[in-house]
Amino acid sequence: MPSNELISKLEDVADQVQRKGKRILPTIARLCLIATFLEDGIRMWVQWYEQRDYMNMSWGCGTFLATVFVFINLVGQLGGVVMVIARLRVPIACGMLFFIVILQTIAYSILWDLQFLLRNLALIGALLLVLAESRNEARSLFAGVPSLGDNKPKSFMQLAGRILLAFMFITLIRFELSFMQIVQDIVGSILMVLVVVGYKTKLSALILVALLTVLNLYHNCWWTIPSYKPLRDFLKYDFFQTLSVIGGLLMIVNLGPGGVSMDEHKKK
Repeated sequence: MPSNELISKLEDVADQVQRKGKRILPTIARLCLIATFLEDGIRMWVQWYEQRDYMNMSWGCGTFLATVFVFINLVGQLGGVVMVIARLRVPIACGMLFFIVILQTIAYSILWDLQFLLRNLALIGALLLVLAESRNEARSLFAGVPSLGDNKPKSFMQLAGRILLAFMFITLIRFELSFMQIVQDIVGSILMVLVVVGYKTKLSALILVALLTVLNLYHNCWWTIPSYKPLRDFLKYDFFQTLSVIGGLLMIVNLGPGGVSMDEHKKK
C-alpha cells in the first residue's frame, strides 16, 4: 500500500538521521535537556536577592534558610549541568538534578498546580533517559565481557522516561475550536501515544521534535517581550522546559525505545 511505503521511507529517513548523527546527536540531546536547569541556575545567580526574599516571604522561613535554598538550587543545578555535559559521574549528576526538581516541586507548591506538576514529571522522564544512556555507555566500555542477560533496569528506565515525557505534551493540548489547533492536538496526541508504547518510536519521536520545536518558537518567544514585563519570565520558563523535553525525545531517537516496547516485541 502507498501509505505503508511512505511510512517505510520515513522510517528509513529516521534511521539515517540516527546513524549519521550518532556522534553529535547525544550531545545535542544533552544540551537541550539540561537547558532548563542551566537557565534556572543562572537565574538563581543573577536574581539571588529576589529569589531569597521571595522564599522568605512565601514560607516565612527566615533569611538564612531562604539563602540556603537559593544556594542549593544554584550549586545543584549548575554542578549537575557541568557533570552531565562532561559525562562525569552521570548517575550522581542526575541524582542531584532529580533532587532539585523534587525540592522545587515542594518549595514552589507545584504539587497543587497540575500544569507545572506534569512538566516537572516530564523533566524527570528526560533525566531518566540520560541515566539510561549512561548505563549504555558503561556497558560499551566492557563490550568483551559476557552479559548476564537483558539490561532490564535500562529498559524500564527508558519505558518510564517515555511515559513521563508524554506529560509535557498533555500541557500543550488546548481546547480551542480552531481547525489548526484540533489537528495539532490530534496529531501530537497520536505521536505521543506511539512514543509511549514504543511503536515506530524513532520516527514518531523525530516528528514530535520538529512539532515541539515549531510550537516552542511560536508560543514561547520570550525574547520579543520587554525585560520589565513579568510575561517574559513565564515564557522563558516554558521555553526552556519544552527544550528539555525536546532533548529527551532526541535521546529516544538516539537510544531507540528499549526492551519494553512494541518495536522490540516485533523484532523478537
